[in-house]
Amino acid sequence: MKNTLPLIWITFLLAFPSKQEFSEAFIKVASNGNPAVVSIVSEKVIEQHYNQFFSPFGDQFPQGESRGHSLGSGVIIDSDEGYIITNNHVIDDAEDIKVILYDKREVKGTIVATDPPSDLAVIKVDPNGLATVALGNSDQLSAGEWVVAIGSPFGLHLNHTVTAGIVSAVGRSSVMSRNNFEDFIQHDAAINPGNSGGALFNLDGELVGINTAIATDGFSRANAGVGFAIPINMVKRVMEDLISDGKVTRGWLGVQIQDVDDGMAKALELDDRNGAIISQVIQNSPAEDAGVKEQDVIIEVDGEKVNDSSNLKNLISSGRPNDKTKLTVIRDGREKYLTVILGLRPGEKELTETYRYGEKLFDILGLRVETFENRDPKNLDYVNGVKIVEVKKDSPAFDNNIKRGDIITEMGKTNIKEKDEYDLELESYSKGNTIMLRIVRNGNPLYVAFEIE
Repeated sequence: MKNTLPLIWITFLLAFPSKQEFSEAFIKVASNGNPAVVSIVSEKVIEQHYNQFFSPFGDQFPQGESRGHSLGSGVIIDSDEGYIITNNHVIDDAEDIKVILYDKREVKGTIVATDPPSDLAVIKVDPNGLATVALGNSDQLSAGEWVVAIGSPFGLHLNHTVTAGIVSAVGRSSVMSRNNFEDFIQHDAAINPGNSGGALFNLDGELVGINTAIATDGFSRANAGVGFAIPINMVKRVMEDLISDGKVTRGWLGVQIQDVDDGMAKALELDDRNGAIISQVIQNSPAEDAGVKEQDVIIEVDGEKVNDSSNLKNLISSGRPNDKTKLTVIRDGREKYLTVILGLRPGEKELTETYRYGEKLFDILGLRVETFENRDPKNLDYVNGVKIVEVKKDSPAFDNNIKRGDIITEMGKTNIKEKDEYDLELESYSKGNTIMLRIVRNGNPLYVAFEIE
């Protein structure tokens, strides 16, 4: 009787790639990905302050400065326009940026915009002869999946180093700071200082992440097999805003949140610890308007399950102001469904004040404004003023059809060029006064007058 393999084993052996086929997959990723990865050299001035206590010259002791360099990586994400994505910490405070391409050309880079909370930045170079890559879907990544990292570890002499590993985990947060927006891909492809801002590819050659951090034993800056990348879906959301608006606009619920621990789960009779519990609802916030209450546990946002408070923050912040967002909460042991219209997430300073006082900070007109940065003077006839970033519902401004995006250029007979001037002039008004504003809407000026209630 002849020895025969069972059919199931034959099928398995035929389906499993050969050594050559397995190697070719990585070679193809490296070959296609390398031309789109760049090295970034940032130069900045470092002031040297001498300790005058030990100086015989007192105040006359000369102060000096030196020029420091830092090395990072980046990925060309738009070859037609010359846009490159990298980490904010790679180009932070840089006075001069040099970009070194795969073909060894050196070109000057300029900063388009940065977003420190996500540690992302966009720079621009001359688009002549650039390569680019396809963007993948990081939501489809799974633990155990092979990934390839490309960057410039330790120096320019090691640029375009290719390493491989697997996805160790997804959705990692609180790695660098709880105040940041973190939803990291954890992987064990070797990355080191200089890899920051570099590419993470799947085996289809799609860009799925931007490498940004490593975890070490605290004594070494070298790779220890624990690296973190910003998922490309978050990168796409941030870079679109940075390129179009120069800043990131994020949704805001208006609550303080925390993780659910064992005691809370038991006290609230929850089945598990998934979700985030509401510890504070800000007055006049989108959450209060939607009926969210303290002790509610949010377990889903638009049908997507909430794992913890960091996950909830990311889900809400990935939305935009005025988005209708569906929340599933547990209240008194029962699921309840709420629809909230997201607001505009304030800046960190204003956010701190809002949480401290428990009330959203609108002014007496029902507005939140910021100094208008005129990015396209040709279309707006060199308008200076303050831009309305949010209008409070049922406020005097709301009732008089003032809209988000309007630019206030005059209050009464006073020209307004920046927020400080706006705040100072508004202090002279109180409830019962009539105010007249000159605003510019879609390039057209108009006056609006109304009584402050």
